[in-house]
Amino acid sequence: MSTDTRPSPTSTAVPAASPRPARTARWRRRLPWWLLVAALGLTALLWIYPFIWMVSASLKSSGEIFSGGLDLIPEKLRWENYARAWTDGNFRRYLLNTAIVTVGTVVIVVVRCALAGYVLGRYRFPGSRLILGILVATLFVPTGYTIIPIVKLSMQLGLLDQLSGMIFALSGGANVAAILIYAGYFRRLPMELEEAAVVDGAGFLRTFTRIMLPLSMPVTATVSVLTFLFTWNAFFLPLVFSFSNPALRTVSVGMQAFVGENSTDWPGMAAAGVISLIPIVALFAFMQRYFVEGIAGSVKS
Repeated sequence: MSTDTRPSPTSTAVPAASPRPARTARWRRRLPWWLLVAALGLTALLWIYPFIWMVSASLKSSGEIFSGGLDLIPEKLRWENYARAWTDGNFRRYLLNTAIVTVGTVVIVVVRCALAGYVLGRYRFPGSRLILGILVATLFVPTGYTIIPIVKLSMQLGLLDQLSGMIFALSGGANVAAILIYAGYFRRLPMELEEAAVVDGAGFLRTFTRIMLPLSMPVTATVSVLTFLFTWNAFFLPLVFSFSNPALRTVSVGMQAFVGENSTDWPGMAAAGVISLIPIVALFAFMQRYFVEGIAGSVKS
């Protein structure tokens, strides 16, 4: 008599789960909550300590900065450091220049990268992969190698000593990260949106401006914040464009006003640094939710 040794469907052996995740979960539950909060608080303090030190230094004298060590509490609040940075350091003009350059650069980059990301994310045409590969390859080109043709072209166009030339130079890069973020977001949108727009008689630009661009507001906020940070902190290109005209300096280049031949005004420089960081902190606090949504949407796709 033959015996069927094949396993029945209901007797299939199931491998035992690894005990490692269970042990990890038990270890986490046994960890006191206050210890985790203390560790996270210490990490956050280490991250923001340079900013706290800069705020403290902006309210001290030069001698107190070097003699105080790690003491963050000033002996006397010296608000005149901010007045000196605002008026004597000409940071009122530098802040205005930076705002003009940053807003202009953000507008150009958002419009250009949104269009490029829309085409690369929604359309398949011969050479699309080659174009994307060339854009990614530009990430490995250092900024110093492109400064000479940028300056030469700006001189030929008569834009070297103007804020508009600085805007075009800062917004004329490849901006590959912004294009990829837009392309990833547009790629995961349903095709029915465009099909409905075509049925209604909408063309390419109308479909993009009326449907696709409003839907990409989280990504637009993300690209705007990233471009704002890059432009606001840019140093090399603004230094070259304002070399012959100090009135065109931005806040990052204007820090040189506190460095003299024999001494450096450290409290004034710290006060100028705090002034230059206030718009960045305010913008990120206002657009934090949209920034996180845009990053999550582009990565998810």
